[in-house]
Amino acid sequence: MNQPKLSFWQIWNLSFGFLGVQIGFALQNANLSRVLSDLGADLYSLSYMWLLAPIMGIIIQPLVGASSDKTWNRFGRRGPYILGGSITAAVAMLLMPQAPLFVTVIAPMIFGLVMLGLMDAAFNAAFQPFRALVADMVPEEQRNQGFAIQSLLINIGAVVGSILPFVLTNVLMMSNEANLGEVAETVAWSFYLGAAIMVGSVAWTVFKTREYDPQTYRSYNDISEEPVAAESKSLPEHLKEFLALVSSMPKTMKQLALVQFFSWLPMFLMWVYIFAAVTQTAWGVDPIWFDPDHIKSVGEVPQEITKARGEAGDWIGILYAAMYVAAALYSAVMGKLANVFGRKIVYAFGLFVGGIGFISLGLFNNPTPVSLDLFIAQVTVPQGAVDMLIPMLGVGVAWATLLAMPYTILSGSLPAQKTGIYMGIFNFTVAGPQIICGFLAGPILLYWFNNHAISMMWMAGGSLILGALAVFAVKTNLSKKAT
Repeated sequence: MNQPKLSFWQIWNLSFGFLGVQIGFALQNANLSRVLSDLGADLYSLSYMWLLAPIMGIIIQPLVGASSDKTWNRFGRRGPYILGGSITAAVAMLLMPQAPLFVTVIAPMIFGLVMLGLMDAAFNAAFQPFRALVADMVPEEQRNQGFAIQSLLINIGAVVGSILPFVLTNVLMMSNEANLGEVAETVAWSFYLGAAIMVGSVAWTVFKTREYDPQTYRSYNDISEEPVAAESKSLPEHLKEFLALVSSMPKTMKQLALVQFFSWLPMFLMWVYIFAAVTQTAWGVDPIWFDPDHIKSVGEVPQEITKARGEAGDWIGILYAAMYVAAALYSAVMGKLANVFGRKIVYAFGLFVGGIGFISLGLFNNPTPVSLDLFIAQVTVPQGAVDMLIPMLGVGVAWATLLAMPYTILSGSLPAQKTGIYMGIFNFTVAGPQIICGFLAGPILLYWFNNHAISMMWMAGGSLILGALAVFAVKTNLSKKAT
């Protein structure tokens, strides 16, 4: 039986929840280091705290994916996980800014970390079934249209989530300043609004989308009967099978793993340290004001430092928005460029441009105040901060590249009967570099770079350039134009 085509609005409703989930992700990526720093984390500890994100991804996504495959109830197959994950994430987003209220029971920093772990677990619980929902509901001939709508909503959500604190500061005139142990008003309300939008958009998808019942789903996918339950195996047997798959993986996959390492390490460094790097470089804030012990020793943070941190924190959202816009625009032409110049050339080019972007961030330290009209508000920021928009466009090109090109190259090198298994294993090349970086970044920043966070952006740039070079070591069995 042929799967029926969906109307434009059915695909739109199916994908609409991506908007809210991506707003939540963007708020976390742009503001988490700012929140943890305000609650008392030093730069040395930040990378360890960010480890929760990739660890939760490794644990939660496979478990939720396997569970949702077996779930059929009146709320659907994927819907319960998507809605449950978004509600749980929303609760964590509402509670995290309230950490200072719980000081009589638990230290604000510990409370913030608990909420971070809960938030990350919930994001992963919602996002993984979303991908599966699209695969379940959209017929093959409409996948390109579905991908385009998803991409549009994801990028809109990323931009909205990134600029939300800036808008609340400069349009609604909320305070963006926070003393040690507090969370800025604009950040808190951004999380509140983001949580509401996320639950609303996900609920729209869940209640507007009627998933297929088991019999209909099997008929559309030529599954004659319920799958036979797999034979129960012990943990050592599962581990042995996994290691056998890893050792026999295609050579292209092994070579791409090296590129992935050099590609995802920089993204982790950006998420953890860009707030400190921009604050120290463009606003000229001394690294000692990122040391909670120093702040406690002097009693309070000078007003000009608090003001600078607040302004820089809001500007981070604008930098991220520029990155996401560049990524969306480059994604629109990347496939055509790959057809002309070859996938490997385009892959390497994207990573190289991002590497130059990261490295050049440190060049923009002009403190001269300039007035800037951003349509929604007119602000005064250092010239160096404005100039940083240019290198972030390059980072956006790299972001679009690493989200698409490795999977495009890999898909043609995997055996059809094991594509799903190997794609799952390949996801470890995304989380693995982040976990390694999480353990090493703090000591490197403290002992090699004396807490000057811009040095971590230089390291990120160098890593992306190494990734670009590693692309040319990848061998494929495809035609010359596709390589």
